[in-house]
Amino acid sequence: MTAVESKQTAEDSLPRWNVSDIHESFESRSFGDAMDRCGADMSRLEALFEEHGIRATESRPVTEADGRAADAVIIASNQLREHADLTAAYILATTTTDSYNETAEGLLGEFDMVDVRQRPLTARLAAWLSSLGVDALATVSEQVAEHYGPLDKLARRAEHQMGESEEGLYADLVSTGSSAWDQLHGVVTSQLMVPVKMPDGDTTVVETTVVETTMPMAKVRGLATHGDQAVRKAAYDAEMATWPTVAPVCAAAMNAVKGEANVVNRRRGWQSPLDASLFANSVSRATFDAMQEAITESLADLRGWMRSKARLLGHDGPLPWYDLVAPLPFSPPAISWDDGVQIVRNAFASYGGGLNGLVDRALNEKWVDAGPRAGKQGGAFCMPLVGDRSLVFLNWSGSVDSAQTTAHELGHAYHNTQLAQRTAMQRSLPMALAETASIFCETLVVEEGLQRLTGNDRLALLDVDLQGTAQVVVDIRSRFLFETEVFARRQRRTLGVSEFNALMQQAQADAYGDGLLQSTAHPYMWAVKPHYYSSHFYNWPYTYGLLFGLGLFAQYQQDPERFKAHYDDALSRAGMNTAEELAAVFGFDVTDQAFWTASLDVVRDRIASYTALAADALPA
Repeated sequence: MTAVESKQTAEDSLPRWNVSDIHESFESRSFGDAMDRCGADMSRLEALFEEHGIRATESRPVTEADGRAADAVIIASNQLREHADLTAAYILATTTTDSYNETAEGLLGEFDMVDVRQRPLTARLAAWLSSLGVDALATVSEQVAEHYGPLDKLARRAEHQMGESEEGLYADLVSTGSSAWDQLHGVVTSQLMVPVKMPDGDTTVVETTVVETTMPMAKVRGLATHGDQAVRKAAYDAEMATWPTVAPVCAAAMNAVKGEANVVNRRRGWQSPLDASLFANSVSRATFDAMQEAITESLADLRGWMRSKARLLGHDGPLPWYDLVAPLPFSPPAISWDDGVQIVRNAFASYGGGLNGLVDRALNEKWVDAGPRAGKQGGAFCMPLVGDRSLVFLNWSGSVDSAQTTAHELGHAYHNTQLAQRTAMQRSLPMALAETASIFCETLVVEEGLQRLTGNDRLALLDVDLQGTAQVVVDIRSRFLFETEVFARRQRRTLGVSEFNALMQQAQADAYGDGLLQSTAHPYMWAVKPHYYSSHFYNWPYTYGLLFGLGLFAQYQQDPERFKAHYDDALSRAGMNTAEELAAVFGFDVTDQAFWTASLDVVRDRIASYTALAADALPA
């Protein structure tokens, strides 16, 4: 067996998730019944809203009848979401891993047509809550009292809603508007096949890929962590040659999604799309500004790390894009799936509690889809399925970074185990707070390695950790700058491919500065990242999650038992509290820049350790 064939066999043996216990197939009677129930439940909920007059009304004292109405609609809404979310997850288990499956794509569209009917109901509930007051309703409704946090937020959202008929019309149009454009972007990019011209001059494949003349884009992007710089450069060149072939489609999708958001945000009375994002994430502007100020002060340190890494990779100057996530020359070779899983297993065991054993449970119960393949989307995510069970989506590339990504997504799965006791409404997490457990678990992996490694092995692990930090702090800064400018320009007109490219390059120049060789910047990152098409200002919550997670880990190290005593409960409340309230549980004031600076000081300490070890590793 050749090395290439061996690699193909290894990729084929990577775990894939299995949801056949939910439904045998899309053709099964149980799935058909599930789809029918989604429609029937939605119709019943609509009738219930009409029966109890759940919509904007005159402010008045609440009555016992109001309490009964609130109880009825909250219970019914939670029941609908429980079933609908499971049905959606079952469909997405196929659409995200096989975009060639037209049946699944069609069913997702059919489901969305039903699911969007809840949006105007949510707007009506928000207006009703605002009219009568959540505090007052909590005195006559047990359900309102139990769901106070999310309902209070919903009532405040009423200040930023269109009229009932307008919200209803918008909900009807979303499936043929932004949702359709998002789906188009996902299909087009997941099916993008890339010819890669390797260093020998032939269009072929090295031993880290499958035997074919072309590769899925997800695999090409995975070559960014390959040990051979020539291979990394070839993959980068292939990307630069291939993204232009779909860029016009991506540009059309971006214009549609951001244009729709501008119109709706304006009609809802938001001063900016960022304000809407902050509200959705339960983060105050004071907290966001404090975090951004601390980040701005840290950019010089992270750029210095990039230049240190560049020297280790043989560059006399800034770091080229194709080497941003490259392993160091003395890094361990590509690790196997089993070895990567063991790294995560050991780190989780060091914490103990519910984390100990989660890895094996996820694998034994087939929660994980690990390998890249044609038709599978890029990136990684975790979505809840049923009970305390999740689906973990990866694109394993055999790097140490892949192991950290695995820990990150399994951290989300652990968070879901703590949310399982909550209702659907209580466990609807804002992005910023959803990253708490994932970042904490990723940090466990890093710290476990740093405690036992020395010399170049320690340097290699620090490199993986810092390149991840640079992505979340520096690259996400570039994404934020890019999206801010896109929203501003899209107010006036549509943008073309060359303008999107120019905006992305400028954003990367502003964020990466002299740490990046700007002539190698990636102008098509706006087409690469699906987040731009499914959400707005999606990425900054990752930075929040990283820095908040570092703060949590520092507290865990100071007093592990005290930390564990309230960590799980705090995770379970992430959908019920604001960012500031959740931070207060741990004694943090996230409106104070000092908190964020302290977290970034952990990063600065790691950069200092990296720089000292790098000086020893460089030839005299």
